[in-house]
Amino acid sequence: MKDTNQTQNSTLAGFMYGVAAYMLWGFLPLYWKLLDQLPAMEILAHRILWSFVFVCAILYFSRQSQTCMEVLKDKSNIIRILCATVLITTNWGLYIWAVTSNRILESSMGYYMNPLIVVALGVVILKEKLNTWQIVSLIMAAIGVCIITISYGRIPWVSLILALTFALYGLMKKTIPVGSTVGLALETAMLMPFILTYIIIRQVNGVGALGSVSAMTTLILMGSGIATALPLLWFSEGARRIPLSSMGFLQYISPTISLLLGVFVYKEQFTQTHMLSFGFIWCGLIIYSISQVNLMRKRNASLSNIKVSE
Repeated sequence: MKDTNQTQNSTLAGFMYGVAAYMLWGFLPLYWKLLDQLPAMEILAHRILWSFVFVCAILYFSRQSQTCMEVLKDKSNIIRILCATVLITTNWGLYIWAVTSNRILESSMGYYMNPLIVVALGVVILKEKLNTWQIVSLIMAAIGVCIITISYGRIPWVSLILALTFALYGLMKKTIPVGSTVGLALETAMLMPFILTYIIIRQVNGVGALGSVSAMTTLILMGSGIATALPLLWFSEGARRIPLSSMGFLQYISPTISLLLGVFVYKEQFTQTHMLSFGFIWCGLIIYSISQVNLMRKRNASLSNIKVSE
């Protein structure tokens, strides 16, 4: 009975961590909008700098600093971390630019597309096989992208790059044997020479943010490290307590919040074309999600039968 209660408490805590992480990610456009008077590149530089400071403090107090050195002893890990760094930096930079350039809807579409891009990468890179419903879900998402492409006469490159870089980042992270905190510390550490050089040059030329913006804006810049690292830590805690499939469902919280913010708070235009395009992507996600639930049930049933037979 005690073990059952502990399991239920752990599952509930995992669910709450997951919801908190995705809600914070969903509300991040509000945060970056507070800095839209600054260039996206400078916001990105400060995000990386203060993320590094924040996670280093966590590593120091949790006595995990030695873990970083052990990971870097393997040259293949260094290459993987470098690739992950390039991908997440591209993703962060483009997302900040999209939000501050009033393209929140496009960024939202990108994160709706992300799980389907992950499936496509699994087929192309890992040679995974798809069932019929997964194939249908990918086709539905592709139709959605084609609709908005034909309507606007251009490929929705913001959405596609955000989805692709984050999917590839997740794929790369699976090959690196470190937790989210250590991983973020190593990724931001690799960028420190470039980031510090960029910030110092801007400060010396008199165009840097520090000292030229209000105290509140400076605090918001510094707080970007916490805004970046905190949802990652919550996500990590949630993923340890509940199945990955459950975390997969929760991930739709983030782009949904961003979509609502873009339409109702920042008054971005949501046309019939958007509705039709998003509609196909949403249908694809629903079909994919149902197929995943059925797959998990079959696996659990098989495991139960094996245990009974033993």
